[in-house]
Amino acid sequence: MPRYKAVVEYNGTCFEGWQSQPSGNTIQQFIEKSFLGIQMKNIKIFGAGRTDSGVHALGQVFHFDYDEKLDCKKVLVGINHFLKKKNISILSIVSVNENFDSRRDAKMRTYKYKILNRIASPAILENQIWHISKILNFEKMYKASKLFLGTHDFTTFRASSCTATSPHREIKLSDLKKLNDEIIYTVKSRSFLQHQVRSMVGAIKAVGENKWTLEHLDEAFRSKDRNKCAPPAPACGLYLESIEY
Repeated sequence: MPRYKAVVEYNGTCFEGWQSQPSGNTIQQFIEKSFLGIQMKNIKIFGAGRTDSGVHALGQVFHFDYDEKLDCKKVLVGINHFLKKKNISILSIVSVNENFDSRRDAKMRTYKYKILNRIASPAILENQIWHISKILNFEKMYKASKLFLGTHDFTTFRASSCTATSPHREIKLSDLKKLNDEIIYTVKSRSFLQHQVRSMVGAIKAVGENKWTLEHLDEAFRSKDRNKCAPPAPACGLYLESIEY
């Protein structure tokens, strides 16, 4: 059966995440409904990973099967007509090998986290960035971000509900940049634990506001104790930027 790969961006503010839920208020379910809107047969889509409620995506990937050859451009225009009011946009649809799996074949995932560090609250970027009015120490935060590089046990930074079989992950990139009032954290790994990125950002922020020292962060990291993690950063500043295959 023909298989297709799609790339999608969305503003996750008003959704209960990517994964289908009984409420029906998820990105996955609205995309599946959009196919029905253009008179296609019922389609089940399979995402490259779940994003939580309130998390955004610039390059989420999913695949689906269809028993006919599709005019991808025509389908793209049609489903985006139904999705535009939901702040979901399908960027591309292409035909792929029938063995392609959007989740299992992913080689690298890149997330970005955005912090607005100024006294004034955001007017335009509300629900799309973490506003912190207390001035943060960027240099200390930068050093803190580098502690995550390499392969480690991330038990401290995983949700208690995380079902991953192993807490070990290899972080290929952990970098912090400052652009005017924005602090942007970029992190890359083949896969992440539930709430891992938000928990890491929460710890970096604790260092930046001088609640934690670098030694404190290192000690919490090595403790492998979730109870010793700083409060996770809110979902609003997190973006799934891209997935590499």
